[in-house]
Amino acid sequence: MKNKICLVFFLIFLSASAFAQDIKFPDLKGYNKNTTTPVYLPENLWDYINGAADTYLAYSFVDLHVAEYKSGKNVIKVEIYKQADHTMAFGIYSTERSSTFRFQNLGSQGYAIDGATNFFKGNYYVKIRTYSKNEKTLKTAESLALKIADMLPGSSEMPSALALFPESGKKINEETYINESVLGHKFLNKAFRANYESGNDIFSIFIMESIIPEERRKSIEAYLTAAGIDSVDSETGKYMLKDGYNGTIFMAWKENRIVIISGLSKDQSAIADKYTSEILK
Repeated sequence: MKNKICLVFFLIFLSASAFAQDIKFPDLKGYNKNTTTPVYLPENLWDYINGAADTYLAYSFVDLHVAEYKSGKNVIKVEIYKQADHTMAFGIYSTERSSTFRFQNLGSQGYAIDGATNFFKGNYYVKIRTYSKNEKTLKTAESLALKIADMLPGSSEMPSALALFPESGKKINEETYINESVLGHKFLNKAFRANYESGNDIFSIFIMESIIPEERRKSIEAYLTAAGIDSVDSETGKYMLKDGYNGTIFMAWKENRIVIISGLSKDQSAIADKYTSEILK
């Protein structure tokens, strides 16, 4: 029994060591690098970021590597969050991004704000932070971000699904990915969202795609049933429904793609048709 327990602890240690070898933080001239912080996994992420861990876990968090760079009183901290895939990395990044930030050409996309430089690339979401107001330190932190972006593997492209959103009226850098409970409904998951402005109207468009027809059908039927509508199983459909939480909803689908529009009133079906037709063409 004792030998089995020892074996279990050895395997856990071996697994953690394997994770730790995934990331090799670059050196930074003039700074001492500390990488002794343990690698955080889904079961102990709360120990590091407490309540915020739930959001990261909702986007299929894999592990977190942390490093700290010190030069005198100047400290730069780096956190590299690994998510399950590129879409999940974009998803968690998009929850903490604002269109008002100063965007930079980092990885797939990045920004700098008040001593923080954040970006995502491939499966990784990187957060770099210094509380120093020293201009040289701030520039050093940004140069470190470039080194890490070059070091990390994976695609530097934005998720391809974002190209499905029509450009007309779309608000720049407000796209997000929602992995769970789209519009607050447990039966709606995995949707890209973009915000739009047309005249005085502000609304959102959600795009859901599934390669499994059964998943698409279940999502459609669940939403129609919740709205008190008898569902129709077909490859193409278009409905206006009343959502008790979100008001008027326009929903359309074709083959493996579902489009949902919220924020428009029931007499604005022409606007909804314009956008859904372009996405589902």
